[in-house]
Amino acid sequence: MEAPGKLRMTTQRQVIMEELQSVKSHPTAGELCQMVRRRLPRISLGTVYRNLDILSRAGFIQKLDVAGQEMRFDGNTMNHYHLRCLECGRVFDVEMDLLDEVEERLARESGFEVLGHRLEFVGRCEACQGRAGSH
Repeated sequence: MEAPGKLRMTTQRQVIMEELQSVKSHPTAGELCQMVRRRLPRISLGTVYRNLDILSRAGFIQKLDVAGQEMRFDGNTMNHYHLRCLECGRVFDVEMDLLDEVEERLARESGFEVLGHRLEFVGRCEACQGRAGSH
């Protein structure tokens, strides 16, 4: 992974990052492309995908890759947890303290050098619960 300071920040990358950091909705590349096109009307979806990959590998953004789901992106690179709705696929941030003791315990019991962890809770969001209850 490149250090965040070593990446050449093109106008396209800067706009993509600014748009991503302006929302908490964890958009897909297609959704983000529509947002970016308000500022860069000629940008292609392929260019957005390539730059999202570069930005995530360099540590500027997070790529939320869940098997069977369209990839989503997060402008918040701080360690935090997510809630993912199994019906609509939306991803939400969880506002809670990190479980650092889990890393320490796992390292102690496994001998593994734990560098971090990701935690995702799955279920149904309020909107999807409401739709299911109205049928």
